[in-house]
Amino acid sequence: MKNLVLLEEIIIDQLKRVKKKEKLVKRDIDYKKYTSSKQIIIVSGIRRCGKSSLLKQFMEEYDNFYYINFDDERLIDFNIENFNDLMLIYKKKFKSNVIFIDEIQNIPSWERFVRRIYDDGYKIFITGSNAKLLSSELATHLTGRYFKIELYPFSFKEYLSFKNVDIKNMGSDEKARIIKNFDRYFQYGGFPEFVKTKNDEYLKMIYNDILYKDLLTRFNIREVKSFKQLINFLYSNVSKNISYNNLKNILNFKSATSVKNYIEFSEEAYLLFELYKYDFSLKKQYLSDKKVYVIDNGLRNAVAFYFSKDKGKLLENLVFLNLKRTEKELFFSKDKYECDFIIKEKNKIITAIQVSYVLNIDNRKRELNGLIETAKKFKLKNGIILTYNQEENFEEDKIKIKVIPVWKWLILSF
Repeated sequence: MKNLVLLEEIIIDQLKRVKKKEKLVKRDIDYKKYTSSKQIIIVSGIRRCGKSSLLKQFMEEYDNFYYINFDDERLIDFNIENFNDLMLIYKKKFKSNVIFIDEIQNIPSWERFVRRIYDDGYKIFITGSNAKLLSSELATHLTGRYFKIELYPFSFKEYLSFKNVDIKNMGSDEKARIIKNFDRYFQYGGFPEFVKTKNDEYLKMIYNDILYKDLLTRFNIREVKSFKQLINFLYSNVSKNISYNNLKNILNFKSATSVKNYIEFSEEAYLLFELYKYDFSLKKQYLSDKKVYVIDNGLRNAVAFYFSKDKGKLLENLVFLNLKRTEKELFFSKDKYECDFIIKEKNKIITAIQVSYVLNIDNRKRELNGLIETAKKFKLKNGIILTYNQEENFEEDKIKIKVIPVWKWLILSF
């Protein structure tokens, strides 16, 4: 990018826009931890999950700062050599030692620039939409110099905050409001802009942007039709057990390796996530069938058919996402029976969780068998069953079972 006049215009324009005051929902993170540290702060996550808004909240802690957003078509020719021009323009306007950079993964070799200005004493905040790209580059050049925040669409607590619902007051009226909001969150998800506008087409636009900009183009995927069918199939079969070989046969891919690679690419763009079956052998863990979950129920329902029978797997998807936010090690367990989630901490399984939309005479024994088998296997004294709106405590086969509505667990957990 050789036009310095245009670059300066873009910088001024972007800074003016980012400084506009707006009401923003506080995310469930420790803000002080990140602003008081000298470390580089990396915010990664799917497109439109609120990364730029989080940067704006960090900006409130500083009187002056530099800012640039590389998700701007006017900067399509920007490259590593232009960072010097960028810094010259900044210093010409005013002096600051704080810099915010949006969607930095669009610039190859960006990490060398970031390392240089970090060594010069700058406080740096960065966002990016590609998990593996950021991780690999950070590991190579910035080891030990950064904190990473993985941001998701609104959690249910954040959603309620946006809706001004008081979760501290659990009277009957407020409880009714919480459940009413949960029903909408359960079906439509938590992408911040969608929560504000309720525009159904917005979710489809996000999905298509990720498919075409973050996946098909970035990874030069040539099997376009097959790739789109794969993602649609996975979005339609949330929480189901999958194998690469079965998917290859169902969708007529040339190889199971292609399926594996395409799923990994989609994970890098935060479109979906794989969950491994727990095994003491890492090799068996990697070779076993997986389960797949998606980034947001609303996004899933916007692009895949929604049926009432999907409620159970979508409830399970919500639970997975909340557990994923905790950054704990997460697996499912399957021997004779299956348990939806187990949490590992310090090389020990500490929690077993089963998810069932409703516990009834038809499924109660199956759900309990999976939970109790897993609890005994890992010497746990307790187990949790999460439901849509049932609540009870009982003991079964010397295991204490706590049944909790998901909406309440989302508010009170962790």
